[in-house]
Amino acid sequence: MKFVLTKKPKNPIIILGIPSLSLVGILSTKYLLDHLDVDEIGNIESSDIIPMTAIHKSKLVNPITIYYNQKYNLVIIQSITEVTGHEWDLAKTIMEVANTLSAKEMVLIEAMPPHEGEMKIYYYSTKKKLKLDPIKEAVIAGPAASLLLEAKSIPVTCLFAEVHSQLPDYEAAAKIVESLDDYLGLKIDFKPLMETAKKFENSLKQVMEKQKRAVESMSQKEKKELSYCG
Repeated sequence: MKFVLTKKPKNPIIILGIPSLSLVGILSTKYLLDHLDVDEIGNIESSDIIPMTAIHKSKLVNPITIYYNQKYNLVIIQSITEVTGHEWDLAKTIMEVANTLSAKEMVLIEAMPPHEGEMKIYYYSTKKKLKLDPIKEAVIAGPAASLLLEAKSIPVTCLFAEVHSQLPDYEAAAKIVESLDDYLGLKIDFKPLMETAKKFENSLKQVMEKQKRAVESMSQKEKKELSYCG
């Protein structure tokens, strides 16, 4: 696994969006990329990871792409592919990027199963306190775990979003964006993403209601057929 950089901004904050429960990391970093002025400055390459791409704004997206926002001196690394089995390689490569750029902090985006009540964002940080609830007990696995363990040379903060389903969770992503905005002062309006969450939820409910009616209708038909046979 190796990285390629066309620009080398100094002392940025690195934000990482990697595949996680309900696609929270991907959804939130995509929203940042759409609402900040960013340039693609590189990517991470490996013949071992799952080959995957996407088309966004008529351009192909690399499996793991590195972007830069000059206004806030942010480097955003977004992965749209799974790296199962290569978590340590990814963590070491990202740390090489961080050290090359003399990054002053790394911010990870992660998801966690929900507790009872309102969805919340928790955090873990080696740097300072945030205006969020600190996570005190947790078992972390996958890319987030390898990154947290490898990030010894720079401060690291991890935001944990509670998610309510295995489906894309736009509400959790909106709360992550809101937390990032509060922490880093990005002046990004998270409300449109929350509206997307409501629309997605309503669309999902309509689909489920149609499926329910279809099943109920089928059951009634089958009962009639059985009564005729009787």
